[in-house]
Amino acid sequence: MLDVAIQKGRIGEDVYAILEKAGYGCADILSPSRKLVFEDEEHGVRYFWVRPSDVAIYVERGAADVGIAGSDVLAESRPNVYELLDLGVGKCRICVAAKSGFADPGGVLRVATKFTQIAKAYYAKRSREIDVIHLYGSIELAPLLGLSDVIVDLVETGNTLRENGLEVVETISDVSARLIANKISYKFKHAELTKLVSAVSERLGDA
Repeated sequence: MLDVAIQKGRIGEDVYAILEKAGYGCADILSPSRKLVFEDEEHGVRYFWVRPSDVAIYVERGAADVGIAGSDVLAESRPNVYELLDLGVGKCRICVAAKSGFADPGGVLRVATKFTQIAKAYYAKRSREIDVIHLYGSIELAPLLGLSDVIVDLVETGNTLRENGLEVVETISDVSARLIANKISYKFKHAELTKLVSAVSERLGDA
């Protein structure tokens, strides 16, 4: 039995569709209920829904053998897991954005973000001194109210930025959903996980 942590929401449902086509379906998982754990003995899989930011924790701690996490979450939290496969869904970017017409003021750059580790690493490579302002939501508001000079955030279409008079200044990295594995599970369930990766890779190749 493989334990799979899958994130709630559209991306999780898109990923489940790939896994189902790869032979890892679970009939009850998309039924309307408050259940969090779904098991299918025939296909040898047990799924459980978790918050996107928690997937890597469940996998790292061994509560799940594998999971699906965004590469943004992995870059930010740096869990001790194996990254097995880029699933190619949930695509977006982590970007630096600022008010339209932004000019770097020099000195210490004020950066508002929930991705503090990513921001620090990005600017450290550029030997740029920054003041990180950790926010949890409505990041776009920070430069509008003068709280920050720029923001580091996920950008999908860019519509929210444009509607608030902001624009992308730099792209830090592309983001997509990744299949990750617990390191101990990878050792003791290597055959099962190799089969899973092969089956999913075939389905991605058919897409």
